[in-house]
Amino acid sequence: MNTTIKPVEVDLNSDMGEGFGAYRMGDDEAILDIVTSANVACGQHAGDPEIMARTFALARERGVAVGAHPGFPDLWGFGRRIIPFTTGEIERLIAYQIGAAEALARYAGHRISYVKAHGALGNLTQTDEDVAKAIARAIIAVNPELICMTFAGAVMEKVCRETGLQVRSEVFADRAYDEEGHLVPRKVPGSVLHDADEAAARMLRMVREGAIETISGRMLKVPIDTICVHSDTPGAIEMAANVRRTLEDAGIVVKSFS
Repeated sequence: MNTTIKPVEVDLNSDMGEGFGAYRMGDDEAILDIVTSANVACGQHAGDPEIMARTFALARERGVAVGAHPGFPDLWGFGRRIIPFTTGEIERLIAYQIGAAEALARYAGHRISYVKAHGALGNLTQTDEDVAKAIARAIIAVNPELICMTFAGAVMEKVCRETGLQVRSEVFADRAYDEEGHLVPRKVPGSVLHDADEAAARMLRMVREGAIETISGRMLKVPIDTICVHSDTPGAIEMAANVRRTLEDAGIVVKSFS
């Protein structure tokens, strides 16, 4: 009888390629040496063809998996403002950005394996089933083999299961959670975490427990497949490195889910 216990595994991801033209956001090259998956902006909330192609190529060189990171067309607001599109418009907007990501990844000799909605658009998928369904329809229409990366505990998870779309559940190392398991809005003090040691210890607790830790210390059971460290958070490189080191020191395998 084989009694070998499979080690706990988790992916470590970061949002990348979020500059525009001559402007840069975050240190993509440094963080690509740490993470196992890269969510690449598709030219609407950030990014452009040059940045996308370069980011996909860098990820390929480092053996990092890549996904499309579509958002609202809002360069000025960095995709963090809700724009009142219809669900049909959202569906086509997502399809458009996935297509761009697939084309430029292929151009760079890589391939995208998942989709993660960005910013305000992604936040809507926590509770808005209509938006979640629009995103699922777009993914399935363009490439049903793609995985949907979404918030752990979000309505998007349910939609993916109902539509047969593969799903991986995400938690955030650098963001606080409210008592419902949702991200605390960025405008609220304390919503963004900056202490690398504290973030790493919290991620270890969450992965071990299979639960979101809220601001009160309450643990809400959820599946956890991947951890995000935002590349534009001050101290992101130190935080990502600390999270990975802490997990691996505890015997947790950090690897891409795709």
